[in-house]
Amino acid sequence: MSETTSNFPGWHATTIISVRKGKDVVVAGDGQVSMGDTILKSNAKKVRRLGKGEIITGFAGATADAFTLFERLEAKLEAHPGQLTRACVELAKDWRTDKYLRRLEALMIVCDKDTSLIMSGTGDVVEPEDGIIGIGSGGNYALSAARALYDQKNMNAEDIAKKAMEIAAGICVYTNDNIVVEKL
Repeated sequence: MSETTSNFPGWHATTIISVRKGKDVVVAGDGQVSMGDTILKSNAKKVRRLGKGEIITGFAGATADAFTLFERLEAKLEAHPGQLTRACVELAKDWRTDKYLRRLEALMIVCDKDTSLIMSGTGDVVEPEDGIIGIGSGGNYALSAARALYDQKNMNAEDIAKKAMEIAAGICVYTNDNIVVEKL
């Protein structure tokens, strides 16, 4: 792994977008799994529900890291029911300080009906001011597209997320158009 790649965990793996508009929150992700310049799989599910279906997460990074972090987040949600931010902060503390976890290179989007957060292994737990988050190699493309589409009155959160993902898939070689969408 090059020095540049290791400084940007999860940037060459996928695209995940979260859009919050009105009472809806949507998380969408593409299905491409790449190793270098080779596509290994086109239909991976990188967006999942946790916490009895009340939490949606999206993940950019290595697959094994994803499963580890999903399990840890599920445990934090059980320890802090109804407190998404606290559960995420507790996971971020562990992720940053635990000898094993701090080696995981990833970014996560975590949303419930009220809160949208981006989490990283450097201890970041950030709630965006506009309710839109993009992560992964095509994340900035999807984020830009979603922001541009947001004020369209005829588009809801799901429409915006899908269109933003389509735009990112047309630009980023690590993103495909096999999109999984979860909505609260």
